[in-house]
Amino acid sequence: MTSSPKDPKTFEGRRLEVRPLRLEDYEKVTELQLKCFPGMKPWMREQFESQQAVFPEGQICVELDGQIVASSSSLIVQFDLHQDWHDWAVIADKGYIRTHAPNGDALYGIEIMVDPEYRGYRLARRLYEARKDLARSRNLARIMIGGRIPGYHHHADEMSAEEYVERVVLKELFDPVLTTQLSNGFVLSRLIPNYLPSDGESRGYATFLEWTNGDYHSGKKRWFRAVELVRVAAVQYAMRELTSFEQFERQCEYFVDAGTETQCDFLVFPERITAQLLSMTSPKRPGLAARSLHDFTPRYVELFSKLALKYAVNIIGGSHFVVEDSRLYNVAHLFHRDGTVSRQKQLHVPPADRRWWGVTPGDALHVIETDRERVAILMSYDVQFPELARMAAKRGAQILFVPFDTSDSDAYLRTRYCAAARAIENHVYVVMAGATGNLPFVANADTHFARSAILTPCDVPFSRDGIAAECPTNTEGVIVYDLDVELLRRHRFSGSTLNWGDRRKDLYGIRMGNGTEEA
Repeated sequence: MTSSPKDPKTFEGRRLEVRPLRLEDYEKVTELQLKCFPGMKPWMREQFESQQAVFPEGQICVELDGQIVASSSSLIVQFDLHQDWHDWAVIADKGYIRTHAPNGDALYGIEIMVDPEYRGYRLARRLYEARKDLARSRNLARIMIGGRIPGYHHHADEMSAEEYVERVVLKELFDPVLTTQLSNGFVLSRLIPNYLPSDGESRGYATFLEWTNGDYHSGKKRWFRAVELVRVAAVQYAMRELTSFEQFERQCEYFVDAGTETQCDFLVFPERITAQLLSMTSPKRPGLAARSLHDFTPRYVELFSKLALKYAVNIIGGSHFVVEDSRLYNVAHLFHRDGTVSRQKQLHVPPADRRWWGVTPGDALHVIETDRERVAILMSYDVQFPELARMAAKRGAQILFVPFDTSDSDAYLRTRYCAAARAIENHVYVVMAGATGNLPFVANADTHFARSAILTPCDVPFSRDGIAAECPTNTEGVIVYDLDVELLRRHRFSGSTLNWGDRRKDLYGIRMGNGTEEA
């Protein structure tokens, strides 16, 4: 998948949205059905309109740049009325879904499809996640699907459907539908013959799979503590000499692929990750060398925008040197999984970066709205100034992302201790991702020291020592952790100490350059 090049200052990638289907989408959906299921009849307009009238929430699509590239349909049923699950036409009312039971306890998926040209971009995962969110919001006990096995027709002459399915489960064979369903948390219950006789590729067979909603409650009186989990991953990345940009691309995609095996919401790379590209440029004075990295900006933005879409994850792509109005800035980029891009310039420039590279400080702190929480990005030197974190927390940031690049243990510990303090002072989580490795003869970027970590406030409900997860020192890898944002909100009002609430605003405060009071 490619997109036309755009000016680096305005580049926002490709726009992706998961949204409900609408009546005017009929032609696009049927066109997609014909593309995905050749030889099978698409929805008649009457069926599509009935689905919209009966249960519009259950009809979902993924739209990329205005084009529908994936969609799914479902209805709610009462689980114990359909335990045999042998007849799609009966359960789904031949696609009209007038059998929908608003007070049922199970979501039943009747179709899911992804444009063959966009497979590999985890669009099915987005649809399954949307279905899971719907099941949670409706307090449904489970999701059931009768899944096709379109790869079976390649093996039907040599093995039974039961053997084929078993070998797919054991990962000895790949099926484009069943393999995806299993990877999205569905459990195989049994095989159903004659489920959809018109499906020649599956030879009429379907798999019956189920996903159980762990948040379901039956209506009996029970006490639940609300949770809101956000899964974050930090990449501890080894800087290395490069011979091509393609080598850089492969290394970055490797870590995105590895990190998103856990289906994380955010993945963080270290500060100045593109500095390693200097190892493949001709020697220059440090200031000119740093400015030469700006030439890689379109490819850098295109790479991480593509990865965020393909792997369905919000990526903090470390930081990258950008030239604007003849000034050099160190800019962190957040590549949203809907294709948009947010930027945060470094606001405090370390003395060495001013001296060696001539970096100019930015002039605005941004608190960024994402599909999960409000977040802010404070690079290694920025997190050492408490006012910025205080301002970010005042504006609603729950997670501070700290991409850092430190040359030795002293520089690292300054960043680490300050990051931990910001978590305590503001009742926020801090995710640190640092660089290790060496770049021989690259001025001001030749040595790197890191021990990446995910930090919490120091109190009883959180991890011991305020450390949720931590990488071994100077070892390349990825750490992952589930952060409970609801716990964080409660802690601000009920913690052992109330650092946020006990501020002496009668004695001190933060005032912006324009005179407005921030915190």
